Amino acid sequence: MEFLVLIIIPILVGLYAQMRVSSTYDHFSKIRSRNNLTGRDAAEAVLRAAGINDVEIIPIQGHLTDHYDPSKKILALSQENYSGTSLAALGVAAHEAGHAIQHKQQYAPLNLRMALVPITSFASQLLPFVMLAGFFLFHSITTIYIAIGIYLILTVFQLVTLPVEFDASTRAKKYLASLGIIEGDEASGVRSVLDAAAFTYVAAFVSSLGWLLHLILIANDRR
Repeated sequence: MEFLVLIIIPILVGLYAQMRVSSTYDHFSKIRSRNNLTGRDAAEAVLRAAGINDVEIIPIQGHLTDHYDPSKKILALSQENYSGTSLAALGVAAHEAGHAIQHKQQYAPLNLRMALVPITSFASQLLPFVMLAGFFLFHSITTIYIAIGIYLILTVFQLVTLPVEFDASTRAKKYLASLGIIEGDEASGVRSVLDAAAFTYVAAFVSSLGWLLHLILIANDRR
């Protein structure tokens, strides 16, 4: 029962979140905005309105690979969102611009997430080896404690990520509306895309927390 609640259900929630964001994005990527602005146009307008003129907006390969790199001040948009004029493209582009605004304003959760990136990256790379070792050394309490440490880092990172992503989406919706980039009922489409994307971060946190609690219970049983 414990494994079902802490592991299986979060996995199913994660799968649902991925399907939801994929289907929602696909739907609204087919609906063009009335103003016919591209994702790049939207990101540029949001940055300009926020007084940011030192961030480069570039196209990149891949599907939904959009991101903002604070270290290089680069806002990278997948080609479909960079040149696309859909509601999905506008929402994603404005969301990434929201991260650039957070960076300029020294938004505390973003700064904390940036500080956690090195150790989180190391923990993610170490995890497969620890899980493999745990398969052969299932009764090793040391291996379990290491796994607990890794999942603790991952869970904290996922927790810190939540306000960063939610805040970026809130900023995106605000700027898109106030700048007249979207009109009236178009806001609901943008909101649907951003809310679906946000749910994937919630699912990731729940999954990581589930594994952490599961490992803690195993460690307690071993003692």
